[in-house]
Amino acid sequence: LQKLIHLLQATDDPLIQEQALITLGNSAAFSVNQDIIRNLDGLSIIGGMLSDCVPKVKEKALNALNNLSMNIKNQEEIQVYITQVCRNVESAPLNSDLQLAGLRLLTNMSVTSDYHHKMINSIPCFLHLLSEGTERTQIQVLKVLVNLSANPAMTRHLLRAQV
Repeated sequence: LQKLIHLLQATDDPLIQEQALITLGNSAAFSVNQDIIRNLDGLSIIGGMLSDCVPKVKEKALNALNNLSMNIKNQEEIQVYITQVCRNVESAPLNSDLQLAGLRLLTNMSVTSDYHHKMINSIPCFLHLLSEGTERTQIQVLKVLVNLSANPAMTRHLLRAQV
């Protein structure tokens, strides 16, 4: 895991970055690896890949963070990327794998109400995706919206949102 994280930092080759991110994401299926990746500063390194200009690298970084977000301590670190993830969802091509990867991460990050406030500005986007997206996109957006709607503090924001 340490070598993969160092490889991510050392290369600018998108194909190598994608493969390293896929492997890190798959490794995160085991909770012990989630802690190891966090302790190796892997979350911030993977999070840094969200600014990459190559969509496939962003998508693989989102998938890795999604798998890593199954851990409360990891969520505490990943939450700093929520605004950026929302921007990626908004700017990604409609129904793209990149958009779906961002929505999956937002679904996990919205299971508890701790970070709902960071998604308020994206509610109009979510509602737009709900009306314009394919069934896969709609299902993923509904998961985020259901999580947000479970928080009474979000009611006003959800009902006032302009689409």
